[in-house]
Amino acid sequence: MKIAVVHEWLDTWGGSEMVLAELLRLYPQAELFALVDFLPEEYRSHLGGRQVRTSFIQGLPGARAAFRRYLPLFPAAIGALDVAGFDLVISNSHAVAKGVRTRPEQLHICYCYTPMRYAWDLQEQYLQQRRLDRGARGFLARMLLHRLRAWDRNASAGVDHFVAISGYIHDRILRCYGRDSAVIYPPVAPPADAAEMPRGAAYVTVSRLVPYKRIDVIVEAFRALPASELVVIGDGPERARIEAIAPPNVRLLGQVSDDVRDRWLGEARAFVFAADEDFGIAPVEAQGLGTPVIAIGCGGALETIRGLDDAAPTGVFFADQTPAAIAEAVRTFEANALRIRPEACRANAARFSTERFRRELAAYVAGRWAEFSPDATRP
Repeated sequence: MKIAVVHEWLDTWGGSEMVLAELLRLYPQAELFALVDFLPEEYRSHLGGRQVRTSFIQGLPGARAAFRRYLPLFPAAIGALDVAGFDLVISNSHAVAKGVRTRPEQLHICYCYTPMRYAWDLQEQYLQQRRLDRGARGFLARMLLHRLRAWDRNASAGVDHFVAISGYIHDRILRCYGRDSAVIYPPVAPPADAAEMPRGAAYVTVSRLVPYKRIDVIVEAFRALPASELVVIGDGPERARIEAIAPPNVRLLGQVSDDVRDRWLGEARAFVFAADEDFGIAPVEAQGLGTPVIAIGCGGALETIRGLDDAAPTGVFFADQTPAAIAEAVRTFEANALRIRPEACRANAARFSTERFRRELAAYVAGRWAEFSPDATRP
């Protein structure tokens, strides 16, 4: 059997790329496709030595530095990838990968992180971030996103089966595409040394410093908690603005090595998380190190964190992305900290293991292939 894996784009290494690496390990015979491949050398070993087949965007002027400016061409580019010679196509999609063109004699399974965020739920935020929310340019940008939304819905019809990364995304796929989906949580590998670390006094958050992560709101919350220290790990376009508003009890470390990050996570008083995420890997990583989580009570966090109403809680939820709500949640955590045990956090994180992901996805794909081609061998 010939298998194609279609990924969005390769320019950095994040959550969807970690899933990609597991897909390639699960199906070592698979060939890999992506819109562009500018992956740094230090991450290329995860691809298992594969040559990546890319789209025409790879050769366009300035693509290496800013391929995202070619967003209007993404649907045509993904549709032009030639996967005709494959029996099974697995798309790893949060934007356009699901739009790869397949024929009736091919089985297409999409592992879906979300319907295209900037065309659906986060359109206004996307436009505001890029200062495209008013005037003639704003009108043209809205027209483009409207067309992308229509394309995205039409492209979903070419997928035979959707797999959602969470129940939250299952519901979004149903709302946006009118399609059902299975739920298989992404893999979260524990750090190499997940032994219990001594608990420190500092609260920690780890994130790309981009607007929707709401690190600014977390930082402002600690202005009302002058006796508590917050350590912010990560970098991004919001860094200068966040540094400008940070009170004296907040430290920004920038980008650090994985070992340093894991040490901070493992010794944190608690991990603070304010993003409305589709799943959210960082809170699971923190729990895997025995660290409690203080998180917004929406999105994927409701599926990965057990609140104080649970017999074995692993964190505290807050209702709103405001400094006051976060500060109050920290106070609630302090009043209940002894109820949240490191062993409960680690046991909860184990529900999202790499081994579980491989087992569930392999069984799902094999089941769909058996329905599609009963006389063929398992993928």
